[in-house]
Amino acid sequence: MVKAPVLTPRAEDFPRWYQELINKAELADNGPVRGTMVIRPYGYGLWERMQQEMDARIKAAGASNAYFPLFIPQSYLTKEAEHVEGFAPELAVVTHGGGKELEEPIVVRPTSETIINEYFSKWVQSYRDLPLLINQWANVVRWEMRPRVFLRTSEFLWQEGHTAHATYEDARDYAARIHRDVYYDFMVNVLGIDVVLGRKTAKERFAGAINTLTLEGMMGDGKALQMGTSHELGQNFAKAFHTQYLSKDGKQELVWQTSWGVSTRMVGGLIMSHGDDSGLRVPPRLAPVQAVVLAIKADEAVVAKVREIADRLTAAGVRVQVDDRTDIPFGRRAVDWELKGVPVRIEVGPRDLENGTAMLARRIPGGKEPVRIGEIEALLPKILEEDQALLLAQSRERREDRTVDTTTVEEAAEAAATGWARIPWATLGPEGEAALAEQGVSVRCLVAADGSVPDRDDQPGNVAIVSRAY
Repeated sequence: MVKAPVLTPRAEDFPRWYQELINKAELADNGPVRGTMVIRPYGYGLWERMQQEMDARIKAAGASNAYFPLFIPQSYLTKEAEHVEGFAPELAVVTHGGGKELEEPIVVRPTSETIINEYFSKWVQSYRDLPLLINQWANVVRWEMRPRVFLRTSEFLWQEGHTAHATYEDARDYAARIHRDVYYDFMVNVLGIDVVLGRKTAKERFAGAINTLTLEGMMGDGKALQMGTSHELGQNFAKAFHTQYLSKDGKQELVWQTSWGVSTRMVGGLIMSHGDDSGLRVPPRLAPVQAVVLAIKADEAVVAKVREIADRLTAAGVRVQVDDRTDIPFGRRAVDWELKGVPVRIEVGPRDLENGTAMLARRIPGGKEPVRIGEIEALLPKILEEDQALLLAQSRERREDRTVDTTTVEEAAEAAATGWARIPWATLGPEGEAALAEQGVSVRCLVAADGSVPDRDDQPGNVAIVSRAY
């Protein structure tokens, strides 16, 4: 009798596979209010590792962490017209507090440009105060009509950076630095996702920005996911909040600004980019648990050896967990760890102990092989790096294989049914972009002819990356 699959196969029903994986790998649950989510310990462990890696890179770029209030006076949002118009449909507004109607409604933070500018205008007085580089880790609320756990939820976790600079060039270069040295480096070298760096079109630009830089990843079903963005805000918010400084020449000048952020959406990207029909596959550099050492049976000598192996691996710098829950059938435990995507399982039973070996199972390429117990700590770091590289190579191969060069709107729309299309922006233009939008297809970003990020929308040779998206 053939066993039923643990998960619905991706090729059969990708959205259902995604939801089943989240449930069975114990990553998250739906919250009690529509559009909210409860992130379970293993899922939050993934987010914590993302935070740690990102936070180190953000600080290396010179930004310091701070915290700003969740509640924002509604009047703050109305100061920048394009910004409030862009966020109006997503706002959650508090009108009562302490049993009384509030004198002014309060918006629950959808993003913090407005409240941070209120304080930047107080903190920045002179050119000596610049650049001012601030980041915060927080939750935000954007009322979501079509929620999906991790991808689109009414409340989610993120980091948002906000900076003020003396010149346009300094702000532009800093936004690009975050885009490249923080986000791209993390997503490629830790998440193992081969994202494309690009520039958003005017239609897709962040509300209130003069330029938005994006990172787009291709998921397992060929759709695009916006993994993060870095915005040049120009002087729009500085004008609205009178954020200015005294220059070296003794003149009052408006600051130039940036904002940038990534969120728990990256957990969804991790699942959809690397997951397979057996569950999640976690890149070793990200994994909260890089190796789990399992005792197959309740044998004192086996359990002692399992703990010894774990201690030696920990000393070698590997993140390890011991699984000695021998009251649970071994097969069930093995499937659970496979669902969670732990890169390596080391399985030890009485027979293994007699032979001086352990069974080593690799989640990412698949397969099992016996290894000498004394060689495990020397072998594992090399295996983990090999498997990290394999995930990135598979991500790149999928994107390249499922991206088609096109010359017409019709060809681009057809290609976007199963993957990505590339089409000259001079051919597509805003009219073609609008035509694609009617078919549920969007321009994810513009890239220069050589694959770099263009300086402007109308730069000769720009190519539009076109896809259906999450």
